[in-house]
Amino acid sequence: MAKAIQINHIALVVSNLEEACEFYEMELGMEPIPAFLFDYPTAFFKINEDQQLHLTEWDDVYSFRGHMCLQVDDINAIYWRMKELGVIDVNPWGYVRQLPDGPIQMFVRDPSGNLLELSSAPDAKIDPKIFEDELFKPGIYVSGRNDFRGYKSKDATLYHKNK
Repeated sequence: MAKAIQINHIALVVSNLEEACEFYEMELGMEPIPAFLFDYPTAFFKINEDQQLHLTEWDDVYSFRGHMCLQVDDINAIYWRMKELGVIDVNPWGYVRQLPDGPIQMFVRDPSGNLLELSSAPDAKIDPKIFEDELFKPGIYVSGRNDFRGYKSKDATLYHKNK
């Protein structure tokens, strides 16, 4: 049986291409790369050597909880900058948290309302002031739904290369 082997790109719908491009380039340090000659507003960004982010402008509606997760190289700088911008969103998945395997995770909204999870490496040194900030809560997110279906483990991780 054939199988998926990696994510090539993620496509996000944005309401204002220029505003979105500025956010991903200036705030998350993504490099713009050439896009195909589509007849609609679009921009491609390099995430790493194998993965891309595609932005495309449409009059669509964003998802409340659906998101993509990006590992960042400096969670401390990103945290304080996202807080300064007022884009940390604690409503869909709760407060900024440290996951059981070590990384910090937070959820932010881009200028079009797309939800992004930003995560540190498991061994990243975390600014102790983040743990004292009002946007941080210890423990994993609890929805209160008490529906435990799915594949779960106390040894779960976002980082399979480290296993």
